[in-house]
Amino acid sequence: MGESLSTHEDYMRMALALAKRGEGNVSPNPMVGCVVVKDNRVVAEGYHERYGGFHAERNALLHCQEDVQGAELYVTLEPCCHYGKTPPCTEIILEKKIQKVYVGCLDSNPKVAGKGVQILREHGVQVETGILEEECRKLNEVFFYYMEEKMPFVAMKYAMTLDGKIACETGDSRWVTGEEARAYVQCLRKRYRGILAGIGTVLADNPLLNCRMEGGRNPLRILCDTRLRIPLDSQIVETAGEIETVIAWNPQVAETKSLNETVDYLKGKGITLLQIPLKKGGVNPELDLRKLFRELGARGIDSVLLEGGGTLNASALRENLVQRVYAFVAPKLVAGANAKSPVEGAGISRMKDALELQDVEISSFGKDICITGRIGKEISCLPEL
Repeated sequence: MGESLSTHEDYMRMALALAKRGEGNVSPNPMVGCVVVKDNRVVAEGYHERYGGFHAERNALLHCQEDVQGAELYVTLEPCCHYGKTPPCTEIILEKKIQKVYVGCLDSNPKVAGKGVQILREHGVQVETGILEEECRKLNEVFFYYMEEKMPFVAMKYAMTLDGKIACETGDSRWVTGEEARAYVQCLRKRYRGILAGIGTVLADNPLLNCRMEGGRNPLRILCDTRLRIPLDSQIVETAGEIETVIAWNPQVAETKSLNETVDYLKGKGITLLQIPLKKGGVNPELDLRKLFRELGARGIDSVLLEGGGTLNASALRENLVQRVYAFVAPKLVAGANAKSPVEGAGISRMKDALELQDVEISSFGKDICITGRIGKEISCLPEL
């Protein structure tokens, strides 16, 4: 506080750093940061700290110890102009007589979508938009996708060896990567609102699918279990009273004996059972993932970390439901013609049609690396399973 920076971009970078502090705590709201500058000094700062709490602008202005009349305000996202869980930010900006507002990017929420900027201008506040717009949009890629598509942003995560295996032929997969990489996965579980796995993963590993980091937040656990085969003594069932859990299934193909009793037992444990239609066509019956994600979106789930096996990953890619990939690669070789791969199915027949990631970033975690990037085009050539 009180420091002097040289450019509008510098102040907006400061606001972006503040915004990131809200990661994992504001969903389905966006992460937003705000910096207030007067006489070339930073006199206040704030960020959206938690869902339901005050937004960044209000946090900054309410905690400021100085008169901010005539000051300039930098905010990563267009100020809201409607009453929701908190009053509109345009209201306090006008009340505090801010002279000029610099906005990173406009809001896709139809309740705002340019109206916030318009209100400020109509009341004599100067507004300049597009300051570090690309960085501000990237920060909230989940929010923008969810607002525009009404479906969760899906990030597919897997860990594999150098020869492309997620497990040995025996099925053993503990551990592909080292402790540093696995610790970062816990950060991803905090970042995304839900975590999705298939029944095969549960049957093979009996995972908890929780967030194991200090200050972490458990994601909503979503299980694709078409035939409702989940063991009643699995860790997911036993902890459903503590961690919100959803099982997507279809009663037409359920293999469970005493189906009604099983359904009642799972509901009694606190599990939400979603009946999802089967996808038309294909050799094996599988859930219509697009309809599942639309249902999740309608329930306010803005993002999903997909930690499925090769079959579920292939289905999600084939349906063009994946927006980002996190591929962890360990410097190990396990070989085996029948060892599992991260994406299975029939596969693409021509290399020129291979899916290429965009905006690729590579990070190191001990001996392992993580390659992440956005999926930039729809897949039209991945065969049905």
